[in-house]
Amino acid sequence: MLCLTAVQSNFSRIYSNASRSVKPGLVCCGIVSAWTWSATLLQSSTAAYTFGVSGPWWYGAGGSIQVAMFGMVAAKVKMNANGAHTFLEIVKVRFGTAAHIVFTIYAFICVLVVCGSLLVGGAATVNALTGMNILAAYFLLPIGIAVYVVFGGLRATFICDWTHTIILFAIIYTFVFRAYGTSPEIGSLTRMYELLTQAAIDVPVPGNANGSYMTMKSNQGLVFGASALLSGFAGVFCDQGYWQRAIASHPNGTTKAYVFSSLHLPNDATLTTMSQMLGGLSWFAVPWAFGSCLGLSARALQSSPLFPTYPSPLSPQQTSAGLAAPAAAAVLMGKGGAVALLLVVFMAVTSAASAELIAVSSIVSYDIYRTYWHPQATGAEIVRVSHYVICAWAIWMGCWATILYQANIDLGWLYYVQGIVLSPAVIPIILTVWWSKLTRTGLLCGSIIGAILGMLAWMIGCWKINGAITIANLALPISAVCSGLTGFMFSGLITVFVSLLKPDNYDFEGTRAIAMLDNSQNNDPNSDVASAEKREKVPSDFELGPTDPVAKEDPLCHDTLQRVFRRAAWYSSAMSVIVILIVPLTMFFTNYVFSERFYTFWVTCSIVWVFMSGTFSVILPLLESRKEMVAILKRLGRLVSTKLYIKS
Repeated sequence: MLCLTAVQSNFSRIYSNASRSVKPGLVCCGIVSAWTWSATLLQSSTAAYTFGVSGPWWYGAGGSIQVAMFGMVAAKVKMNANGAHTFLEIVKVRFGTAAHIVFTIYAFICVLVVCGSLLVGGAATVNALTGMNILAAYFLLPIGIAVYVVFGGLRATFICDWTHTIILFAIIYTFVFRAYGTSPEIGSLTRMYELLTQAAIDVPVPGNANGSYMTMKSNQGLVFGASALLSGFAGVFCDQGYWQRAIASHPNGTTKAYVFSSLHLPNDATLTTMSQMLGGLSWFAVPWAFGSCLGLSARALQSSPLFPTYPSPLSPQQTSAGLAAPAAAAVLMGKGGAVALLLVVFMAVTSAASAELIAVSSIVSYDIYRTYWHPQATGAEIVRVSHYVICAWAIWMGCWATILYQANIDLGWLYYVQGIVLSPAVIPIILTVWWSKLTRTGLLCGSIIGAILGMLAWMIGCWKINGAITIANLALPISAVCSGLTGFMFSGLITVFVSLLKPDNYDFEGTRAIAMLDNSQNNDPNSDVASAEKREKVPSDFELGPTDPVAKEDPLCHDTLQRVFRRAAWYSSAMSVIVILIVPLTMFFTNYVFSERFYTFWVTCSIVWVFMSGTFSVILPLLESRKEMVAILKRLGRLVSTKLYIKS
């Protein structure tokens, strides 16, 4: 990773926005990779182990539609604030200091929850599979990630995302083939169906039709789905990591990238419409296929003497910690399975954590240091501050995970609480770049009062439903839904209502005037940025031609972005209706229990889709950047041959 980062740093000058020219395929790969947390793999498997086939479906639905919808926001960012580095800069310019401080707090809460989820889930898996001291894992993981992020900035995270994605899908395919094809414990879909049927007799699921694991009629699964949707909205729209990728992308490819994260088709205008219609389904395949494979395998294999807790199922504490997937991997592939799962979780942690390190460095350097401490900071100073923040935050991530560990807070707790604490900010954030009539009073009232009402609903709901307010009860799905839904809905209603009392008529000229500091304030000839610019003055065979879209950026077309925004709105709405309403609720209300043939069809669909997703995630970035890669290889070849000639 460090070698790749060192190479790309010689051909890139922008640290925190990747020169706003990353092509759709690589942005798309980065989105899928960054959204594949350790929680994606572990919690989706836990949901399958606990609720059956409905769990991975709802987990995927809870994250995929937000990625598709973010394409609309990305188009608005390019339309109304193309010079911004963070979404907080947009808030500051439009609504002033008070609103900026409120949403900076929300941004840091989001980063804390995400970083906690990554490390708590990842370290628990490392500890379960290797016996490594869990506190050591908390510190070693983020510090190692910080090294290559400091070296390469945002471009380094994109390159590492692509590398990680190859490994991620290769291991998913390995587990799928092993579970359904060659494993002596399962080995076929027919055998899996028989084992799950027996598991429903031995340990039936309360609230499921016939206690079966192979039905969408799951009361607990439905509540989990609602919680997953709220958590997904909060995790996408409050996370600077996603805004970072919208900012980094080439203007003509911004929405395509988020749309191509649905189905990674070639960057061709004739395919854009088709890809938008399937928005979010590429990432959807990861939790659906992986969770269905390992989560249901863990439930099917609990009667096997090889199962770690045989003859008992996993304890509630082990289940909440996300250990269903490690248990299944150990039975299916022995030590090889443990190593494979360890590697894929490590890849997920490093990819997502690198995005969070860049995100928090951008927030601190642009929204705190430059805004309140040193308004005249140059691009080089911003880069240096970003370096310091990444190193400091990597250490703090270990400290934060240790605090959570000592408080007995696990992956499941953090997953449910994410939607609780962040959902009041979602609608106000969206409207900031979207709605011209939004007012500062409406924004502040909605985000603050919504949070207060959400907290009250959390405590009262937990007390009334569960009988007592405890750490464990606060993170139950029903408690999370009570709070998250209250905060989400009331913040939106209050924001809109208060704004309409005395609506603004904002023209977005202020946000469009946000300076691209990296390009405009690079006056220090000895700075990191200036040095990188000098490194870019390479021989002519590497220079990008005038027809290259990166070298010659087309002017932003407002009408085109507006059309793309409208199409993305229609297509993401259609996708939401299909994934959230038509498919799951039809089977829910009919109490349908899968037959063997339908279960085979269901699993086959997940396998085919994850193969399509993985194939295009790897190939599309290569196709888009083939000319640049050839030029880089030629340049490196000449450098090596020159050095060998000099030595000889």
